[in-house]
Amino acid sequence: MAPSGTLIEVQSTTASQDAEPGPVAGEGTRWLDDDEQVTWRTFLSTMQLLLDRFDRQLQQDSGIVLTYYEMLVRLSEAPDRSLRMSELAESSLSSRSRVSHAVARMEERGWVRREACPTDGRGYLAVLTDEGFAALAQAAPGHVETVRRDLFDQLSPTQLEQLRGIGETLMAHLTETGSVSPVPGLPGAP
Repeated sequence: MAPSGTLIEVQSTTASQDAEPGPVAGEGTRWLDDDEQVTWRTFLSTMQLLLDRFDRQLQQDSGIVLTYYEMLVRLSEAPDRSLRMSELAESSLSSRSRVSHAVARMEERGWVRREACPTDGRGYLAVLTDEGFAALAQAAPGHVETVRRDLFDQLSPTQLEQLRGIGETLMAHLTETGSVSPVPGLPGAP
């Protein structure tokens, strides 16, 4: 039970007084019921814990933060190990300013270099250097083992199939409006 006067208690009380399912009368808010609250908080906490675990392992073992690692992976998979900065932002689900900042930090470490885009004088490419590829190759085994140990090994084949299906359903919903582009390399992406 929530402490007296909390938002959860107010939501629960208001929802139980409302005879109709769905939005609370006059408010338009479809409050989560107790089971949905547990599902939401479990999902959110699990994602935060997993991302924190992956990030900590990478930083401890390789000095690479998870967001930089993902950008290095995207570059390593691209033709000529290069992407337009806007494409790198899109594929790593980051803003252009965040990617610009990350690329500047990775340039300082010699992992990435910027080059003018040969087909568009206004754009820039992020190019994975040999040093960046070597850093990625050194970091990958530990990262993959952590992902396997803390995610894949904890789930049955059926649960993994369900997890993928849930992810694909949510990804399709989140990208179908066009406000977010499909993530290159994932189902549904061009």
